[in-house]
Amino acid sequence: MTDREPDAPGGPRDAAPADPRAAPGLRRLGSALATRPNRTQAVLGLLMFGLGLALVTQAQQTEAAGLSGLRQADLVRLLDDVSARATRLEAERVELEARLRRLTSDTSSAEEARLAAEERRDAYAVLAGTVPTVGPGITVTIRDTEGEVRAALLLDAVQELRDAGAEAVQIGDVRVVASTAFRDVPEGVEIGGRVVASPYRVVAIGDPSTLETALRIPGGVSETVSGLAGADITVLAADTVLVDAVVTPEEARFARPDADDPDDED
Repeated sequence: MTDREPDAPGGPRDAAPADPRAAPGLRRLGSALATRPNRTQAVLGLLMFGLGLALVTQAQQTEAAGLSGLRQADLVRLLDDVSARATRLEAERVELEARLRRLTSDTSSAEEARLAAEERRDAYAVLAGTVPTVGPGITVTIRDTEGEVRAALLLDAVQELRDAGAEAVQIGDVRVVASTAFRDVPEGVEIGGRVVASPYRVVAIGDPSTLETALRIPGGVSETVSGLAGADITVLAADTVLVDAVVTPEEARFARPDADDPDDED
């Protein structure tokens, strides 16, 4: 039998034998510490890289696209839109220049001033009741067999119509304006110095539906007349009614135009 050299110090014989129960646990712990962080970092790295690449690619495509990314049909339609807009703007420019020439022309300015003055005159004449007036409106007929309809009720009717936008009002053959007075008399109601008796016919020019609604509000003229003994009311709307009664304006005794009115300055 041959003698063997003793193992060098620190060799296999000097190493402490490993505990067989502890070896598997240590290997699993080392494996976990070695693999889990690396796997997570790898996944996160891939995600961040993909996101960054997508953002860069999108930015480059958006920056470089412009008109070069449009189809030929889109380019043609865009050109047509621009041309149509330019045509409209040119037409507006021509119209504005023509209007400017009219305004700067002495003759045109005088004509436009005359037309504006005529329009104001006609509007004032309608409001003052000095001319007959025609237009859409309503006709109200109030019948009173017991003498229950008084001046206050007719005045309320006029006020409700005016509040609803009536531009001209006539009761019987009397044109009602701002200065028209109402007074009870034995024969009926005196309106503007003339006696008007039942049936009371009220004609008002304005928006028919608005005027009719104003008279039919709860507690209004229609409800009041319907509650009187021997009285009734009818309201008819029409596209055209005629207010043909006129008033003669009186000469002002005290009032005069204000010479310092800023609206009269040029």
